[in-house]
Amino acid sequence: MTKEELKLQVISAIDDNKERIIALGEEIFAHPELGFKEEYTSRLVKRVFEELNIPYQGGLAITGVKGNLKGRSSDLRIMVMGELDAVVCPLHPQADGKTGAAHSCGHNSQIASMLGAAIGLAPFAGELDGDVAFVAVPAEEYVELEYRERLKEEGKLEFFGGKQEFIRLGVFDDIDMGMMIHSHAGVEDRRFLIGCDSSGFVGKLIRFTGKEAHAGARPFDGINALNAAALSLMAINSQRETFRERDRIRIHPIITKGGDLVNIVPADIRMETYVRGTNLEGILDASEKVNRSLKGSAYAIGAEVEIDELPGYLPLIQNSRLSELFAENGERLLGAGTNIYGQELMGATDAGDVSSIMPLIHISTGGYTGDAHSRDFTICDKEMAYVMPAKAMAMTVIDLLWDNGKEARAIRESSKPKFTKEGYLDFWKKFGKGAIDRRGF
Repeated sequence: MTKEELKLQVISAIDDNKERIIALGEEIFAHPELGFKEEYTSRLVKRVFEELNIPYQGGLAITGVKGNLKGRSSDLRIMVMGELDAVVCPLHPQADGKTGAAHSCGHNSQIASMLGAAIGLAPFAGELDGDVAFVAVPAEEYVELEYRERLKEEGKLEFFGGKQEFIRLGVFDDIDMGMMIHSHAGVEDRRFLIGCDSSGFVGKLIRFTGKEAHAGARPFDGINALNAAALSLMAINSQRETFRERDRIRIHPIITKGGDLVNIVPADIRMETYVRGTNLEGILDASEKVNRSLKGSAYAIGAEVEIDELPGYLPLIQNSRLSELFAENGERLLGAGTNIYGQELMGATDAGDVSSIMPLIHISTGGYTGDAHSRDFTICDKEMAYVMPAKAMAMTVIDLLWDNGKEARAIRESSKPKFTKEGYLDFWKKFGKGAIDRRGF
């Protein structure tokens, strides 16, 4: 069988199962679950793997699943990945009435497309010069932090993002490179968006501590922590002109506790913020400036400040050769000139963390109306959302694992990831301790 013949047979197998793939996506859409709680969707993924006779591991980072389709040899393994979780969007028509969870970001499409690729490739595994891992990952959305903090205290996880946990647990240790798709809100027509960037971020929980006093009778005996917090907002704003345009830094602090009683000088003030940017160096530089602003403002008022550094997500690094292969297959499916290249996005994803340790592509797809994470987000073209990405990813896997995996081997040999797994884990460990020297990046 030639590579072209194999592609045609895989496309035919996916077409034969088109309604099944769409039904899977719709079933997930109707059962949204928040991160590390995706029990229903995890069972659905296992059920399909069992039907396809794909061996799998379950219970990874609580709800994650990893299937392995064995090819002719096993010294190459390509990953097709999808995300299990929904986001909090209680006003969405399909939101869960108890949790407020809704698939208003399209993760249901990711899982359906990943399973669609598995359905297409499973009958032809013996034609591939390597294995294919189909991976369903929990908890991409950075929500319910208090719940995840409890899981951390119970020893059930260390990171708040599912892919970060997968890195820590070694789930990706045997993967050479990977791919996944994501919805692109507001792109209704049939298009693949290639090489889009995505920001990274770090989080901060901040507590200013002052001294209580009667606000009317003896304010001079107090230390107003709210004044320190307000001053810090001005200090952070005063840093903005020092941020480079190319880093696209975004800082958006909020005060989550502004005091206890109006007639008591505020002594316990809480804030939260993200520091976002499109490259790690810029993020660390801006993070250092934010910390200076917080500490200097506390000193000016005579208050104390505690900064709890939270590991966020790293900026996305798209592999150029993987992108080229996917783009060729995308145009074959949708027609010449249908791909869109290089969109700038300021959202963040823990796929960025995976891309820091291996070659990866994170392709956006059309077929959606409305805004992401909003009540009006929905799928307007189910075949585009669920089926076309399955075909494109399956075809790209064939390109990678054909002719003794020539393309995959070339990408693996030429790739220079930003981190090793050990270096990645060490980076976040040092960041949490405030021991990162940004000049080293």
